[in-house]
Amino acid sequence: MRGMAAVRTRAVVADDDVLLREGLAILLERSGFEVVGQCADGHALTALVREHRPELALIDIRMPPTHTTEGLDAARVIRQEFPDTAIVVLSAHVDVEHAMDLLGSGQRSGYLLKSRVTDVDEFMETLERVVKGASIVDPAVVHELVAARRVEDPLDNITTREREVLALMAEGRSNAGIAKTLWVTEGTVEKHVRSILSKLRLPGTGDDHRRVLAVLTFLKAR
Repeated sequence: MRGMAAVRTRAVVADDDVLLREGLAILLERSGFEVVGQCADGHALTALVREHRPELALIDIRMPPTHTTEGLDAARVIRQEFPDTAIVVLSAHVDVEHAMDLLGSGQRSGYLLKSRVTDVDEFMETLERVVKGASIVDPAVVHELVAARRVEDPLDNITTREREVLALMAEGRSNAGIAKTLWVTEGTVEKHVRSILSKLRLPGTGDDHRRVLAVLTFLKAR
């Protein structure tokens, strides 16, 4: 049982695949979350969120009736009405546009591939980080963006190491997590982050928000 067990985080799960939906609900409950509702479409999802006001909404991006963007559409409504609700959208395929759309909606947002659910510990850790305020994009999306840069790249002044740090920031990793991945000290990561924010000339708002803006710049530079 994770640290959330003491104060259980309430969650809703929306997916028209009943086996996956039930499986996710079981995983959440076993990890200390309280699943207050399940549903199979976007309209039922918004109704559940309005009724229970959960801290987390775990949403399939494609649901009835058209199986296109119903989950993302519901996520936009939830973000507008309940900005403090963390939203994690699950997708079977990499969709860069949808990932950028969700991340641009604010903090407490995540875009993950369904294949990521196979690593339960990592998946639950990711959900906890999003609930606490992180914005996280699946590494597969990040890798696709790195491979396709625009001719006029706002990241031209970013060094190779800083680009690596920024890619890990886009995955939602903390400075400590980045340091562990790159085998450097946390102080070194902090210097890289300060350099990145300076080179991107981001507005002097809160550090957390500037990190989100930096990630958005990184995602758009493709």
